[in-house]
Amino acid sequence: MAADNLYKYPENRRAFKALIAAQYSGAQVHVLSVPPHFHFGQTNRTPEFLRQFPAGKVPAFEGDDGFCVFECNAIAYCVSNEELRGSTPEAAAQVVLEPSFRQAFPNTNRWFLTCIHQPQFRAVLGKVKLYEKMAQCDAKKFAESQPKRDTPRKEKGSREEKQKPQAERKEEKKAAAPAPEEEMDECEQALAAEPKAKNPFAHLSKSTFVLDEFKHKYSNVDTLSVALPCFWEHFDKDGWSLWYSEYRFPEELTQTFMSCNLITGMFQRLDKLRKNAFASVTLFGTNNSSSISGVWVFRGQELAFPLSPDWQVDYESYTWRKLDPGSEEAQTLAREYVSWEGAFQHVGKAFNQGKIFK
Repeated sequence: MAADNLYKYPENRRAFKALIAAQYSGAQVHVLSVPPHFHFGQTNRTPEFLRQFPAGKVPAFEGDDGFCVFECNAIAYCVSNEELRGSTPEAAAQVVLEPSFRQAFPNTNRWFLTCIHQPQFRAVLGKVKLYEKMAQCDAKKFAESQPKRDTPRKEKGSREEKQKPQAERKEEKKAAAPAPEEEMDECEQALAAEPKAKNPFAHLSKSTFVLDEFKHKYSNVDTLSVALPCFWEHFDKDGWSLWYSEYRFPEELTQTFMSCNLITGMFQRLDKLRKNAFASVTLFGTNNSSSISGVWVFRGQELAFPLSPDWQVDYESYTWRKLDPGSEEAQTLAREYVSWEGAFQHVGKAFNQGKIFK
């Protein structure tokens, strides 16, 4: 076999770690994943392959010096450099810290999003799309996956059973039926025991403005000629409020894609607020000279973030100023931010890109 090869089957996610490490370290790795170079289930069972990799498992790596190793973490460590592995024994020990210990400190969405937008990650994974909806249990598919059991044939009831009063038979049937709690597993019981979350906006009176209708128009018709005029026509200034936000620490913004990650991460953490809010948040400027600001619409007359602990992660990193819906300033800001067009004279930097929360 040729040296400096990584053997894997197509779309083997366990190989991603090693390939990403190679992107960072600059290691030249030749991937062999399809025939005739590698055929999973055949090549990895040949005597030649098993002499180098006795377990016959992939991913498997053969270095340019003839060193052979398998298992994704070991391969990633092998193709890394000191910057990734740690240049001192102490730093290296932290890198290989026991996984079971690390599990108590799960990574956050922000960390994950920062990683997958790095060019080294994108070179291996491509564009990663996060799930928008939690997976639901399909009872039919679950039942089909279970082994079928032979159900004993019911014997004909005795004459005495038939003669029992109907009310008595019903009582016996109720007593024999298992309680719903007994059929729940531990996870279902824990979920059932949790108190139902209250609607943070339940205390507000009903509004005539239907935000979903505006969102639908914004997504399907021209913004300036149709969607925005419709917004102002139906906007309920007593039931809703407009706000201008600005990121407090522009001096800390470096690469523009990382700045966009800040916006995207905030939006994802506010997922349950979408029904009662709309926003256009914009990045201005270029690398190492940028700023973030936006226009928000909230249900009620106060900022929505204090209503739920889940919404308070990011908002203190911004300054917030309430806008008068009838003012010329509010009209201008709404027009420029929602359409991503205009002078943006209050910013002093060129428009770079925008994100919509809807």
